[in-house]
Amino acid sequence: MSWFEKKFSRYAIRNLSLVLILCYAFGYLIQIINPSFILYLTLNPYAILHGQIWRLFTWLIIPPEQTNLIFVLIMLLFYYSIGTSLERAWGTWRYNVYMFAGFLCTIAGAFLMMGYAYLFHAGMIERLGAAAFFAGVSPAFSTYYINMSIFLAYAATFPDAVVLLMFILPVKVKWLGIVYAVLLGVDFVQAAAAGQFYLCFAMLASLLNFLIFFLQKKNPAFLHPQEARRKARFRKAMSSGKGAAAGPAPESAAAAKAARSEQHAGETMRRKMAARHRCAICGRTELDDPTLEFRYCSKCDGTYEFCQDHLFTHVHAKGGMGPVPMTSVADSREDEKQGPSGQNPDNIGK
Repeated sequence: MSWFEKKFSRYAIRNLSLVLILCYAFGYLIQIINPSFILYLTLNPYAILHGQIWRLFTWLIIPPEQTNLIFVLIMLLFYYSIGTSLERAWGTWRYNVYMFAGFLCTIAGAFLMMGYAYLFHAGMIERLGAAAFFAGVSPAFSTYYINMSIFLAYAATFPDAVVLLMFILPVKVKWLGIVYAVLLGVDFVQAAAAGQFYLCFAMLASLLNFLIFFLQKKNPAFLHPQEARRKARFRKAMSSGKGAAAGPAPESAAAAKAARSEQHAGETMRRKMAARHRCAICGRTELDDPTLEFRYCSKCDGTYEFCQDHLFTHVHAKGGMGPVPMTSVADSREDEKQGPSGQNPDNIGK
């Protein structure tokens, strides 16, 4: 756990998905009462630079556009479900960082779009007027693509989870994530071809948090110099063994065996490093048993993850002490009760 996480994890917002859905509910209420008022809440960088600072926050309450109330309720329930699942799997702090990274990237993308527009589309801005132009493109910067990044994160974290498509067809989430990624790429190309550069900025900015979080999970062990030397020795030993007419010499066979053992050890180490989940008690990962489920404990001080066998059978980490299994605590108390001579103090003198 990083220093930053230790310092500020206490301020993480629990159940952030519910908070966002409540913001959407308030936004839908505004649309019902006064639809035109929504235009004063969008992420408009031109208006923000002219004093309307509240737009840095109010764009979060603008809900995705839906005309059917039933579809709205289903959508909100679905995103609440996958959001809470991610928060339980990652922990409150990491989920907060993921979401707020998406918010900040979207805000930065809006201002970068403004700079791009002034550099390459100054004529259009002058013809339409800066206020009207940015008022028209600012609705593209919304939480729509951020919600899509939540879905992609869920598909990457739980690829084998099954959802009922149209409440009938069972489909694994990873396939839905792949289909969405392809459709998103098609939309990006079409927007670029049509000159709708603001949509391209909105897509890239809102999904940048997904790229940052999941590209950094790649294990760079294959770039390590020791790993390169092990592979070079293994290839050399194998080539020398194949080139011998009467079979490999004893020293070549020994070198090849040593190289294979080193490669196996390196592969084992890389697999452990690549594991996303690890139990704080038994040390098992999803690589040891794909059927294991892992959860974070909200009662422990710090971020500790436990497998299904130790989630409810550990003593919580408090006061700088890490979590320990309940059995070890029970055994130590039993030893104290027995006394130094191994006898129960209650039985002495009887």
